[in-house]
Amino acid sequence: MCFGRCARCVGYKLLILALLCIVANTLLYFPNGETRFASEHHLSKYVECLHGILGGGFLVLIPAAVFIGLHDDDGCGCLGHEGCGKSCAMLSSVLAALVGILGSGYCIIISALGLSQGPYCLTHPERNWIYPFTDSSGGYLFEYNKWSECQEPQNIVQWNVTLFSILLVLGGIEFILCFIQIINGILGGLCGLCCSHEETYVC
Repeated sequence: MCFGRCARCVGYKLLILALLCIVANTLLYFPNGETRFASEHHLSKYVECLHGILGGGFLVLIPAAVFIGLHDDDGCGCLGHEGCGKSCAMLSSVLAALVGILGSGYCIIISALGLSQGPYCLTHPERNWIYPFTDSSGGYLFEYNKWSECQEPQNIVQWNVTLFSILLVLGGIEFILCFIQIINGILGGLCGLCCSHEETYVC
């Protein structure tokens, strides 16, 4: 069935996106490749929400594995009807897609909040660890001259903005792909149920 091939294609894309989310979230823990800021808890609170590792990562790997496995489904049957095995599998993939929707949605929300609040850094001249851009409501993103207020970690504003933006985009793409699979799964399931076991499933 073309619906199964489509699902497998979506699954492979989600697999790649989930792995990228895990890598991006991991990098957020190590500004400039340094580990001391994580051990000293001098990171943004949104970095520790695991939105890329858990949300856009593992929760998206679940539907990715399900979608990829749909192509190899032999249609062993369900409810006593051998011919509707693929239909039931396609309909069940909708539940997996909903898990992906939740994971990617979580990734999107936390990434947006992380961008809005800005980094946690040692500022100049106060020399305190604070969120210097909290009151800007994301306006600091376009005020590059203020980025130098953060002294440590070095280039933390660029680091956070880049990685949170990447996670925001990746989460958005995951969300769209999971939504597409919801539609694909419903159509594939209903189409298969309408076709008899003797037909060629050209719906």
